[in-house]
Amino acid sequence: MSQTFKDKCVVVHGGSGAIGAAVARAFAREGARVFITGRDRARLDAAVRSIEAGGGHAEAAVVDALDEQAMVRHAAEVAGRAGGIDIALNAIGIVHVQGTPLAELPLEDFFLPVQAYTRSCFLTAKAVAPHMAKRGGGVILSVSTPASRMPGPGYLGHAVACAGVEALSRHMAGEMAAFNIRTVCIRSHAIPEAVTAGSHAREVFRPAAESMGLTVEQMLAAKPPGLLVERLPSLDQMAATALFAASEGAGAMTGAVLNLSGGITLD
Repeated sequence: MSQTFKDKCVVVHGGSGAIGAAVARAFAREGARVFITGRDRARLDAAVRSIEAGGGHAEAAVVDALDEQAMVRHAAEVAGRAGGIDIALNAIGIVHVQGTPLAELPLEDFFLPVQAYTRSCFLTAKAVAPHMAKRGGGVILSVSTPASRMPGPGYLGHAVACAGVEALSRHMAGEMAAFNIRTVCIRSHAIPEAVTAGSHAREVFRPAAESMGLTVEQMLAAKPPGLLVERLPSLDQMAATALFAASEGAGAMTGAVLNLSGGITLD
């Protein structure tokens, strides 16, 4: 442990999920004071235990990332206790209907992922930005998937949602530059460990797997078409990417979308 983020305050929304918890563990190991949120107290407590088992410390709160007032209150409480907020990650995921053709897709099913992803990212930034500005700057991280650049049947809502998250991150880079706040979006392919843990990625990839006569796990193990490296990303690689994006080493990086997609998307 290098303690790179010693005394830094890190907020992770979606910290009870596999990806959020992995990133929170990594920041905690590096000395950060970590605050995680989610909607399930039992899962949050389990995430805290995993962070503490890894040598870090974290505090958890039940917060609905789609509730503006709840997000504002949480950011104010964290900033009051930690003296400010340095880094925030939105790792919110949601299970939603997949595999329905456009002509048959109900409006509410289309908007469910679009609203959940973009709204939670917007509210994360809106809640933490004032506290980062008072601190002299900060980093806002978000997560998307290659669906933002991969047209295919059954993924319309998810694809638009991910493209929206990336666009939001890019736009915020320009708007928040005056406050020394950087934004970086990590575009990650499905992480097998997260799928096993019950990630929303299982539903996202189910139509493609079924079309091949495979389970999601079998499809991912079989090396998805277009993958240019030996394997799909791991939770450790996701965490390492987040650490780098938030570090001084990436101080000149903002508005970037980092591809952790194995080469499936290259832009």
